[in-house]
Amino acid sequence: MKIHAAVLEAMGAEPPYARSQPLSWQELDLQEPGEGEVLVKIRAAGLCHSDLSVMNGTRPRPTPMALGHEAAATVEKLGPGVTDLEPGDHVVMVFVPSCGHCPACSEGRPALCEPGNAHNKEGTLLSGARRLSRDGEPVHHHLGVSCFAEYAVCSRWSLVKIDREVPFEHAALFGCAVLTGVGAAVNTAQVRPGQSVAVVGLGGVGLAALLGARAAGAEQIVAVDLLPEKLELARRLGATDTVLAGRDETAGEVRAATRGGVHAAIETAGVVRAVELAFAITRIGGTTVTAGLSHPDTRISVHPVTLVAEERTLKGSYVGSCIPVRDVDRYVRLYKAGRLPVDQLLTDTIRPRELNAAFDKLDAGQAVRQVLLVD
Repeated sequence: MKIHAAVLEAMGAEPPYARSQPLSWQELDLQEPGEGEVLVKIRAAGLCHSDLSVMNGTRPRPTPMALGHEAAATVEKLGPGVTDLEPGDHVVMVFVPSCGHCPACSEGRPALCEPGNAHNKEGTLLSGARRLSRDGEPVHHHLGVSCFAEYAVCSRWSLVKIDREVPFEHAALFGCAVLTGVGAAVNTAQVRPGQSVAVVGLGGVGLAALLGARAAGAEQIVAVDLLPEKLELARRLGATDTVLAGRDETAGEVRAATRGGVHAAIETAGVVRAVELAFAITRIGGTTVTAGLSHPDTRISVHPVTLVAEERTLKGSYVGSCIPVRDVDRYVRLYKAGRLPVDQLLTDTIRPRELNAAFDKLDAGQAVRQVLLVD
């Protein structure tokens, strides 16, 4: 079938993207779903820094590629072997499909699925196939999803069925921002009632981590960011303290406000100085979680004696250490109960012609989550 999708021809375009136009809305050919695959109609797709990282080349991926990895959709057609979904079902698209039988999946860690991550890097679906093409030449899939499009074919294991009552523009955020941020607080940091938490970097993932810490019962939540307007939003979402980043005094102010540091610090900015700040504001015996994807060439410096003598923990968190089929449903129920106000992360809705300009806003920190609506 013929569809339209946002295609990235090459990485490294210079901002402003509204001028350089790295994404173009093109007509592509989409094959029928194969074994274990599903055709979905995209209803809403969120813009995330992981998309921006492919555009600017800090997270290399093969091109040409149809971008987008955070979306809500409706099931249109089932491929052979898919028996647990029906046309019309509402689904959230998850950007790491899980094979179910590799060592990571067998240990209950599907976010670390080895085949899923390997095929994501190659720009294919979990089956190894590419269902997108242009003039007979393959177009790569972004993280098995490619949701900046009218339709997509993806692995059954890239989809989680959800409640039909959730608006699509809110449901889309559960596929990345909510899974990654809330999961970083609840699953990776394992925030408990009465603890203190700091979130460094207040984009969509960071603010979702704040919501997760609040839902988990954290008594004190310190929000840290470079932009005062992000700190104000964090206050409205439940932060008890806000501290402006980028100053020599930042770490000291957080430690003073938390009597020596927080039980858990969660970094979501994706830059080394943010990771180091998060570690610096973690208390003795505490846990530092990094969920931001820093440039692969960068390094952090940690004194091993600190890890030992202070019994400190430094942990990575990918997709919020989630089990999507379990956690999406949990988080949706919290959202419906008013305990996880994901809707407040939505900055704006956009149309395909606005995609490049919207990534300029994301790059400048002027938006939390913008959602693409496709007619």
